[in-house]
Amino acid sequence: MSASENVVPAADDDPTLLVKIFGKDRPGITAGLFDTLAAFSVDVVDIEQVVTRGRITLCALVTAPKGDGATEGELRSTVHSWADSMRLQTEIISGRGDNRPRGVGRSHVTVLGHPLTAESTASIAACITGTGGNIDRIFRLAKYPVTAVEFAVSGTETETLRTALALEAAKLGVDVAVVAAGLQRRAQRLVVMDVDSTLIQDEVIELFAAHAGCEAEVAEVTARAMRGELDFEESLHARVALLAGLDESVVDKVRAEVRLTPGARTLIRTLKKLGFQVGVVSGGFTQVTDDLRERLGLDFASANTLEIVDGKLTGRVTGEIVDRAGKARLLRRFAAEAGVPLAQTVAVGDGANDLDMLNAAGLGVAFNAKPVVREAAHTAVNVPFLDTVLYLLGVTREEVEAANTHE
Repeated sequence: MSASENVVPAADDDPTLLVKIFGKDRPGITAGLFDTLAAFSVDVVDIEQVVTRGRITLCALVTAPKGDGATEGELRSTVHSWADSMRLQTEIISGRGDNRPRGVGRSHVTVLGHPLTAESTASIAACITGTGGNIDRIFRLAKYPVTAVEFAVSGTETETLRTALALEAAKLGVDVAVVAAGLQRRAQRLVVMDVDSTLIQDEVIELFAAHAGCEAEVAEVTARAMRGELDFEESLHARVALLAGLDESVVDKVRAEVRLTPGARTLIRTLKKLGFQVGVVSGGFTQVTDDLRERLGLDFASANTLEIVDGKLTGRVTGEIVDRAGKARLLRRFAAEAGVPLAQTVAVGDGANDLDMLNAAGLGVAFNAKPVVREAAHTAVNVPFLDTVLYLLGVTREEVEAANTHE
């Protein structure tokens, strides 16, 4: 029998006391309160503490006194005297039993704002209530580069909540992610990203096209393909054909021109320290993704390959085409190789050719994406910092900073 099986929780009709402490935070308050309560042989039923701008709020739900002849009145008097000596305020409320049971259906709602206004927070809270949900807890994940807060919600199904909040977030101009609560949230151990306009700020084929003098023409075709207006494979062959004749030395030039998206290194470094595996899939080219894999320590990378013959680009690609269906196929392949269930994967992308991958993953994140992608993905991030994806996984800014502190 485990230790937890020996514990008898407070019955619904057992008398309990809610002890609330408020005031200026300093070391020793929590220990002092429970040292004071220990004299009355009470059991701790629940406890929560938060410090905001140097002010502490400490709540302890405890059983009624069980000491030798001790009374509730004596407990109240003793706790008030201790609080006065610490220049703290206190409130003690009598009641029965534990907290009320949480409703079925539990979710984590992460809200990202830049800034996060009182108006948008009120609207999000009202929307949660409108679905039948109850907010059990709120805490801040980060204050920069965006404000990120997380609501623990019960009483409504995750999909119902996600649908309602997606519409509300679009009106408010904030990013909202809704994921089911449970152990699987922290168990998502594979993150797979698109490359162009996601991991990096550039479209690689446009960098090559600039050296071939056809950048504008290629950019227009790329934009139409990413909006879903053109078949990707057809557009890929058309664009690559314009690169025919370029000297292979252009590959090194393009690699040097690639700009990582702000937060990309932080995201990958943090994920790796948390034990995640990280991969990229790209409709771009292995000539660039192989370099990114080595530079960033990625576990997986797959892309199309530009054919080079006699030191020149031929205007063709070789091997299996990485298109919309190919990205989803590679996500499944990477997950199998990593030993991670598909439901415990995260995919991040911005274009229409990422949709199959985003929908196949346990969590699909549209990053600064086209409207068609934002509407179809599980959640969207519309700030230019890739490391904000960490907050959707419940990682706090403090954990990010600790993971990225050089020893």
